[in-house]
Amino acid sequence: MISNKIFAECHTHRLAGMNPLITAEELAVLLRGEAPVVLCASMGPNPPTRGIPGSFPADLEGDFSDPANPLPHTAPDDLTGLFESYGVSDGTPVVVYDDQAGASAPRVWWLAKAAGVDARVLDGGLNAWLAAGGSAAELARPAARGSLTAVPRPHLLLDADRVTAGGRLVVDARSAGRFTGAEPEPRPGLRAGHIPGSVNLPYTRVYDGAGRLRPEKELREMFREVAGGERALTFSCGSGVTACVTALAATVAGYRDLAVYEGSWAEWGRA
Repeated sequence: MISNKIFAECHTHRLAGMNPLITAEELAVLLRGEAPVVLCASMGPNPPTRGIPGSFPADLEGDFSDPANPLPHTAPDDLTGLFESYGVSDGTPVVVYDDQAGASAPRVWWLAKAAGVDARVLDGGLNAWLAAGGSAAELARPAARGSLTAVPRPHLLLDADRVTAGGRLVVDARSAGRFTGAEPEPRPGLRAGHIPGSVNLPYTRVYDGAGRLRPEKELREMFREVAGGERALTFSCGSGVTACVTALAATVAGYRDLAVYEGSWAEWGRA
């Protein structure tokens, strides 16, 4: 367990809407003093079965995406109902983490924002929790439904028409090789290349070697390099998942006018 010393040092920390990140030590304090909903995000065929004690699985191959949409990983129609089904009510602290090097937790965080819920992402994910002395257990299942009156923010998720309309800089989170077309797309039926006028910031660049987001100053410099003076940013990737990683990094860097292109290259790159 995380030590009493850490608990004493961190006892004043609470979830704050302006800070999208939470440390393992702060989460330990939160779990002792409040009743947060903690979500273990995953993507891929083998979702984890163990994680932070009391946390619920949030599977991007399951109910955190729309199974009726032919495009992968698009948001469910009823995001409010989705988060209510996991026990989230007005004022419930929500924390998201993953064990996938930070690739999937920011997507669930962004979906929460779109639902009107101010969640936070565990910086460093499950590895940071375990390194801080936290334990692991079988993932739980929600026992009670929440109730939300929060106002959804659908403007955070853009379709192709709104991307085409312009007025916003598109930041592509795919690798440099996929952006330039030097590497093939992993999904069949997609041409190589990028959205005209977009710029490239691979999502892996915003993390350090320990899987934590880089410091705010470094992120600000990184975004200035790729975005110049543009402040209205739309993030894209292969299917709208790792686009949320760079959206998280931009939020930490102080950007506020942000959106994610839902279809991303899975839609734009269709041959």
